[in-house]
Amino acid sequence: MNSAIKKLAAVIGLAMLSACASPAEFQNMTVTEGVDTAQAETSAYHGNITVSRVNGGEETNPMWTSEISSQAFEKALIASLENTGLLSKLEGDAPYELRVTLLEVDQPIFGLDLTVKTLIRYEVIDKQSGKTIFDQNIPADHTATFGDSPFAIQRLRLANEGAAKNNIAAFIDMLIDEDAELSGEKVAST
Repeated sequence: MNSAIKKLAAVIGLAMLSACASPAEFQNMTVTEGVDTAQAETSAYHGNITVSRVNGGEETNPMWTSEISSQAFEKALIASLENTGLLSKLEGDAPYELRVTLLEVDQPIFGLDLTVKTLIRYEVIDKQSGKTIFDQNIPADHTATFGDSPFAIQRLRLANEGAAKNNIAAFIDMLIDEDAELSGEKVAST
């Protein structure tokens, strides 16, 4: 009888450990493909951006839900900018400074398919003039299905990571596209 209770307690303990929420991991939020790197290479931002501030993220409470921390998002953003060639190797001497605020991370409470929606503000400042040259609130989402993980806590983390990754990719695409449009206008006007 005592042995059965110990086994049951061990099984319940393991189940509780596997049910703990884990934070979004930066490597799963990092953009590694899907961005037009050839266009990024011709952008004025190529090798010229430094990340100065990321805030608005939340730390994960293991007994509650997975969250996206500011630190993990910053690491993912820096790695993504590096992967696309936009990150400056000069840090302090980069002509453009990027400030980011996680405005909303909208998470479902329950469901088989969990969709997380993010709204993140990106500001690019020209350090020489002090002017904000890009200021957008970018929405993005991602759905994690039961096929991705049978555990809701893991599905929520996967949805967080996917939404953050999609948001970073959308920012990079918008920034590069806007620069290409401005460059086209400059060429057309000359």
